[in-house]
Amino acid sequence: MIGSLRGTIAKIWLDGFLIEVGGVGFRAFAAPRFLAELRVGGETLVAVAMVVREDALTLFAFPDDDEREVFDIVRSVSGIGPKTALALLAVHSADEVRQAINDGDVKAIQRVPGIGPKTAQRVILELGGKLVPVQSASAKAGGAVDRNRAQVIEALEGLGYQAKTAEAAVVEVLEAQGMQSVSDSDVAEVLRLALRSFGAKR
Repeated sequence: MIGSLRGTIAKIWLDGFLIEVGGVGFRAFAAPRFLAELRVGGETLVAVAMVVREDALTLFAFPDDDEREVFDIVRSVSGIGPKTALALLAVHSADEVRQAINDGDVKAIQRVPGIGPKTAQRVILELGGKLVPVQSASAKAGGAVDRNRAQVIEALEGLGYQAKTAEAAVVEVLEAQGMQSVSDSDVAEVLRLALRSFGAKR
């Protein structure tokens, strides 16, 4: 199964794009909000969900693993196909989908084209408890940790540092930089500074 693709964006359509990887072009469907971030000729890494049917093999692309996970979980609901699951992520962000389901917000789910009242209720009923809001899932003592901050901590853990040590390093960097949280554009810099702090303590 294809889980991700890194390559050059060759073409962009209203409902998807063509990404060239090692001389092979892969066409994938994607939500408009993600397509707006892409540029022809630009190199990118995309998370991919591959839907296999008897008569077709279709790729759906997302900016990250989190959105792909929401897509996969949503389409597990009876009556919800991949196109409808993608439409849900076109109307709402992954976090908004989680929040709507956990709040039982039928109207929010109904705003998605192709989803009526009964289907919206089924989505909420079948997915209740399966999609925990990111903030709640990453809550730590002393407050909730934002997703980007959690991403930095996970990266440090992947490099062999203990969770508590990684958390302390990130807190130290944020305090030193006068930052309250880690924005999307600051993830790499906070990770770099955290790693530098470890080196300075040796």
